[in-house]
Amino acid sequence: MTNTYQIYLISDSTGETLDRIFTALKAQFKNINYKIHTYSFTRTENQISKILIDAEKEINTIILYSIVDSSLAKFLARKSDDKKIPCFGVLGDLILSFSKLLNQKASHEPSGQYTLNDEYYKRIEAIQFTMNHDDGNLVKEIKKSDIILLGVSRTSKTPTAIYLANKGFKTSNIPLVNESSIPETLKENPKITCVVGLSTEPERLADIRKNRMNSLKEAENKSYTDLEKIKKEVLDAKNTFKKYQWPMIDVTRKSVEETAASVIKIYEIYKQND
Repeated sequence: MTNTYQIYLISDSTGETLDRIFTALKAQFKNINYKIHTYSFTRTENQISKILIDAEKEINTIILYSIVDSSLAKFLARKSDDKKIPCFGVLGDLILSFSKLLNQKASHEPSGQYTLNDEYYKRIEAIQFTMNHDDGNLVKEIKKSDIILLGVSRTSKTPTAIYLANKGFKTSNIPLVNESSIPETLKENPKITCVVGLSTEPERLADIRKNRMNSLKEAENKSYTDLEKIKKEVLDAKNTFKKYQWPMIDVTRKSVEETAASVIKIYEIYKQND
């Protein structure tokens, strides 16, 4: 299809940053057909030359790149221009601007964000903690949590917790069946750490639970998927959040990333008042 754009993502590292930037970029355009060609750990002129040979064969080619080595980035830009291929760097100008603003020369080291420093090990520790404290496990250790997520079943507690862990937050998540399912430590001291309740619209929750049962090929649990029971379940959870003065987030139309961003804002306010 001539209307299909060939998007070449060329990175000198894992390509994760570039992939996220393109994801944000394409969301701004409703009607776009594209095919992605990903090239990670591109660190030599020879690698770039080989990529451009393939790119030149395509129609409607666009190159996005994140290469911190300025000479290599210039080589890619120059060769792309020679071949009349649109080519856009996503870091070069920003690094240069920061360098001038900070009056400091940039290191121009590929994968610099993955350095094995204290921040990296903190993130790994948070991931391990979060995996061990998933779905109400090890509630005796909830005092060690940076964040505790509470919510009825299928309110995105686990994926949100994992996302937060990747940001360095030790996160526990606890299913809220009823008030009795809340650990006594938490009821005795509701502000022991940052606690956030997750809620959603009952109709949406009913659909999610039914789809979950179908995907597992299990017989439908009427008590688990009945809309009226779910309405009461959600209302009881909201009342519990109010009782203990825990902030609540409605995740009905939020992605995991959006929910996590809201949780982090709540956490920052909690720490300011702590």
